[in-house]
Amino acid sequence: MLQRIQTVFLLLVALMMLLTLFFPFWTYQAVDSVEYYGLFAFYFERFDLESEELVRIYFPFTLIATMAVAAITVASLEITRYNNRLLQIKLGALNSLLIAGTLILAAYFATDFIKSKGVAGHYGIAFFLPAAALIFNLLANRYIRKDEKLVRSVDRIR
Repeated sequence: MLQRIQTVFLLLVALMMLLTLFFPFWTYQAVDSVEYYGLFAFYFERFDLESEELVRIYFPFTLIATMAVAAITVASLEITRYNNRLLQIKLGALNSLLIAGTLILAAYFATDFIKSKGVAGHYGIAFFLPAAALIFNLLANRYIRKDEKLVRSVDRIR
């Protein structure tokens, strides 16, 4: 049911969370240093340019990816449940929690690396994508509630 605006918002939520899986949350590469640090959804990587050694640590960083994939799944499920708006509202609330969890975990791990490594680094685009997805999810929920209100008012008139 693509003619509904909330479906477009939910597609944007799924797209933003999918892009979150591929872009870095936080990176650091000093000008005078030969080390590179990067925090991605699935792993944290450290690359030493002198020895050309790449180290990837997967756990506990896969929690970010797990929550992002769960948010994509819930958004896709929410799109297909357009006949049951009350279920859509509940799935939207669950999706808000999953997206917020993704954002909180990413912020926690990034600030933990900033403190432990003593470097500032740069936040990547994946750090901001869940925030945009959360806004789109809230807009979708708003329009779903608006549709439900409209249907109830029409039922009351009959």
